[in-house]
Amino acid sequence: MGSLVLVIHVLAAIAIIGLVLLQQGKGADAGASFGGGASQTVFGSQGGSSFFSRLTAFFAVVFFLTSFGLAYFASEQAKDIAGQLDYVPTLHEAGDDVALPDVDAPVASESDIPVVE
Repeated sequence: MGSLVLVIHVLAAIAIIGLVLLQQGKGADAGASFGGGASQTVFGSQGGSSFFSRLTAFFAVVFFLTSFGLAYFASEQAKDIAGQLDYVPTLHEAGDDVALPDVDAPVASESDIPVVE
């Protein structure tokens, strides 16, 4: 289920990027003086601003909802991992025949530590 939400999330992000790049900016009307009148647009004389704006808003809502879904799945996975880490077996549970590490290693004295002057 989490991978499906992730795929929808990525597709919504790509759609938002594409729709934002397709929209005209505020200064795009200056091109009309060079023969690019609004009557020649695909979406009519008003242009596609309202269509693209609504489509962008729809994909933004989908993006936010999938973001919340991914956060939920990540928190559930973190809870499962944390539940597995709560149990630590003791030495008695592991058995008495477990070899302990050698603790008779030499200890460094003050004369073994180099001094930088």
